[in-house]
Amino acid sequence: MNIIGWLIIFSEIGFWIVILLGLMFRYVFRKEKIGLFLLALTPVIDLLLLIATSVDLYRGATATTIHAVAALYIGVSIAFGKSMIAWADERFQYYVTNTGPKPKKRKGKEYAQHYFKSFLQHILAYSIGAALLWLMILLINDAERTDALFNFWRIWSIALGADFLYAVSLFVWPKK
Repeated sequence: MNIIGWLIIFSEIGFWIVILLGLMFRYVFRKEKIGLFLLALTPVIDLLLLIATSVDLYRGATATTIHAVAALYIGVSIAFGKSMIAWADERFQYYVTNTGPKPKKRKGKEYAQHYFKSFLQHILAYSIGAALLWLMILLINDAERTDALFNFWRIWSIALGADFLYAVSLFVWPKK
């Protein structure tokens, strides 16, 4: 695995460490400003990954699936970041500090609506990630060096379509 692959792994680990530290400072140490600052650092992780990926490709690296995953990671992190932090916040309050309400399990129409909202976030993640993929493809301007990016985009497009079908199916056959 190349350096970008490792950077993606460290970015994901860093994302959750920053969230955990932010929640700890917010709720355990009662330092809300420090907690908010730490939570606000999550986009910085994406920026570092974007810069590293861009520099790697600028220096002549052939784009691989790992470079495409970096675009996916950035899109998902931006589109789902706020809701992932809210998810972690809700569970941290309940399970760690015993202060918040118990996270509820959604069923039926409520679950379908929640999942459809998640699908809309997937569209946003796809839009951001696909824009980054196509930007890399256009800037490199060499089909041999960007074939992996194009193939990844095609597979992600199919996955987005499948996610849409699943989201709609939840309204027809609700989860019990």
